[in-house]
This record gives sequence, structure tokens and C-alpha cells, in this order.
Amino acid sequence: MKDISGYNDSVSEYELFSFLGEKITQREFNSFSALKAYLLPILRDVRIHPVVMRCFELIKRLNWGFFSDMAFQSHRRLWKELVIPDQNFPEAGDLKDTLQISNLYIAMLDIHGYTKFCMDSRKNLSMMHTLDWAMNTEARRISTCCQALSQRERGDEMVVVAASATDALTVTLAIMDYFGKTNYVDDPNILTRRQGNAEALPVFKCSAGITGGNTQSPLIITEKGNLAGFLLNSGARLQTRANELSSKESRIMVAKQVQMNFIKENQNTKCSLIKNNRVYFFDTGHIEFKGVMIPTCEVVFKEEERYKEKFSEELIRLFGSIKESLWEQRIYLDLMDLLSKAAFAMPKFSVTPKQPIHGMISVTNDSFMQLCRMAVKAYSNDEDYAAAVSFLKHFILLIEEIPGYDRLILDYLKGITDKYDMLLKNYEESIDREIEDKAQDVFQGQYFKAYQAAKNGATVFEKLKTMGRKSPALTKKKALWFNLIKSNKDAMIFTLYSGKK
Repeated sequence: MKDISGYNDSVSEYELFSFLGEKITQREFNSFSALKAYLLPILRDVRIHPVVMRCFELIKRLNWGFFSDMAFQSHRRLWKELVIPDQNFPEAGDLKDTLQISNLYIAMLDIHGYTKFCMDSRKNLSMMHTLDWAMNTEARRISTCCQALSQRERGDEMVVVAASATDALTVTLAIMDYFGKTNYVDDPNILTRRQGNAEALPVFKCSAGITGGNTQSPLIITEKGNLAGFLLNSGARLQTRANELSSKESRIMVAKQVQMNFIKENQNTKCSLIKNNRVYFFDTGHIEFKGVMIPTCEVVFKEEERYKEKFSEELIRLFGSIKESLWEQRIYLDLMDLLSKAAFAMPKFSVTPKQPIHGMISVTNDSFMQLCRMAVKAYSNDEDYAAAVSFLKHFILLIEEIPGYDRLILDYLKGITDKYDMLLKNYEESIDREIEDKAQDVFQGQYFKAYQAAKNGATVFEKLKTMGRKSPALTKKKALWFNLIKSNKDAMIFTLYSGKK
């Protein structure tokens, strides 16, 4: 055959496919609709329909890129969202190029320890080939079981696309099960147990970020079938945030919309994750990604981390106070409530600070809560804001030494401490001027004489000023502190930032 007009009953299916296949590989037809339009004169011949479907598979393989493995039978939910179906060939169609739909989700996964494994295996290339096979073939197999698509990116990263929040979360945990030798999904229809040479691979932890389910975040499919757009970028940022929270353990961060849609999807028919009570969504507040604020959640799937449920209310209360900029009182007190409740809920610990804190050589859960009460007293009762900020700095050093203390709380603690510490220098300078003006009222008897004599002795002078700041004779401490907060409202705006500027 040289042209479609040369087709007749004597032309075999093989000859027709060879003729059309040549045109497809030469890029004369990049879409099924173009092929169908070319074949319009002979489409009534049902004998050619199997050839048409073979040609469609070839077009899909050459032009659909990331989505080339998608099939009508194995990916029905994705197919419905991503493909413009053909009326005559329901299992064929054209891939959409712009997707502004709510039923699409992106999961980005990163394999921890990949670089170290490659370095350790440089003399055993078969192990590297096995890991490569697992990240390509096995990850795709697991994804297909979850009606999702996956593709390896840049060595240790994987991109997964799913058509529901349930599919996206299930496939993410299933891939983590495979590489981590765990069984969080626990679904007999999703085989995650390693087989063959993969059994010899070490345990790998993963961090993941999942976003989607929002029509305001379009996804673009490029001419080569690759993904682009904000949805992909925000998924990568969430994965980066998960990695920041835990660089050595598996962790999943999701956009709040994913959590909401997951719950909605499982109101009637429950997935295995709900039936087995495998996941809990821990609200992690708003995180800024390149000027965009994204409400987020952490997916808690490990039994040993379910204690986070016990202080979720305190964390949400702190988020609300930060959102309303209640720096005068509530933010500090809500932070102390959160720190105290977290210490109460988490597993027992005992750490030894480099220097004793208020006489404590070692700090346990109970003594940590006692320090929180002392900090509240310093801020609220004593109006000793310098001591209150000093407590915050002590807590940062302590928490960095406590195994397993939630990293998100530490990040908020550091951010809030920076804001209060920013005010402290101006506050102390103003208080020191008031001490100077009211020295006779502040210092009684011999202390007033010592104050006057000590002005030339810096060390003693600073100690006396510290004593003076606690004096009840100073009547403007709270007003001064609160006024500083009000006058620095713009600088006090606090958001947790993740990723590159």
C-alpha cells in the first residue's frame, strides 16, 4: 500500500498495520483523532478495527509519555479524567493537554539512603540493577494495583498520578510498604511483599508529598506527555517539607484538600486504610511555598506516632492565635500549652542539658512540664519578658536533644522565639530608661547606693538592671511590651516557610 485509497479486501491486516505503523513512527499521526480521520473512508470495514486498536497502542506508546502505560481496563478512574474518549472505540481516545479538574492528585516520593546505597554497591552492580528494577517495574505494578500511574524521576524520586485522594494515599503507602518492608496498607489485592532478588535489598524509608483535588491548581500535559504546572511543584514542596520533618524516617505531608476529599470519598464505602484504622491526619497549619500559602496535614500511619492526636487541639489553637496575631498574650500561652501537652503525651524521655536549667541537671517529661509552668509564670504573673524569652531559648536546646520530639513543634517554637527575641532589645532599653528615672523607687536603701556606685562597673550594673526589671515599682512593663508588639505588627507576621526562596 502506498495510500489509503489502495486498501481493498486483498490487503492483509499485517500489511495495513505496517503501512499505518510507518506513518505513526514518522509522526504523521500524533493523535488517535488524526489517525481516525485518515481512516474515515474505510472505517466501516470491521475487519480493520483490531488494527486500529493496535495503532492506538503505538500512538499511546510514542506520544503519551508519562501516561503511556495507562489502559482503559486497569486505570478506569484515571482514564475517565485524562482521556477524551472516542465514540466508536471506547477503549481509545486522545490525551487531554490541559487538566483543570478536581479529581486529580500528584504524589511525589523520595527514597532515603539512595546515594549511600549506590556508593556501597559500586562493586556489586547487580544490587544497583535490582533497585533500578524495583523503582521502575515494581513501583509501576503496585501503582497499577491502586489504579494509579508512577514514573521514576532523577534517580531517587518517583512521581505518582491518581484520580482520587484515596488512590493517591493508598499507592503512596503501598510503595512505602514495598521499600520499607512494612504492611501499613494491609490489602490482599495490593501485593507489596518483595519477591526474587529484591528480598536482598535493604530497608528504605521514604518521604512523600501529596497534593491535588482542587480546580484552582491546573496541571499541564506537555507535547511529549510530561507533567508541568503548579500542582507538580506544590507536590514537590510538600515532599521537601516531609523530608525536613524527618530525614531518616518515612513521612507523608498532604495538602488539606487531600485530607478533606479522602474523608468525603470514604463516607459510604470504606477503603482498607479506614477499615483498619491505619491513618490519622495531623493538622500542620499553613506553609508558604514561593509566596503561596498552603494548608497542610501530616498523615500519621505509624502506631508509635499516634500520640500526636492527644495534642492536636493545642496545636490548632496556636495556629489560630498566630493567624490572628495575638502576640500580646495568647501566642506565648498557647505555645506553652502545646509544649507541655506534647511532653505529657509522648514516650518517656530524659535528657541532660549542657548547663543546668533552673537547677535541673536532667530533664524528664514531668520536669519539662514544670519548666513550661515556670515560663507561663514569668510571662503572665511576673511580667518578666526577658526571662520568658530565655525560657523559649532553653526549650529549643532541650527539644533538639529529645529523641522523637515532633519537629513541626520545634519549627514553630523557633519561629515564635525569633519574633519575641526581636522585641527584647528595644524593650530592655526602654525599661532601663525607666529604671534610671525611678532609681530611688526601684532600689531601696543600700541597693540605691550600690546602683549609683555600680554604673561604672558593667557586670554589677547589668545584674542590678536585671533585678530592677522585676521590680513592682515599674508600672509600665506590660504596656511597653504590648505597645512594642503593636508597633511591630508587620514584622511580627509569622508563617512557616519551606523550600527555596
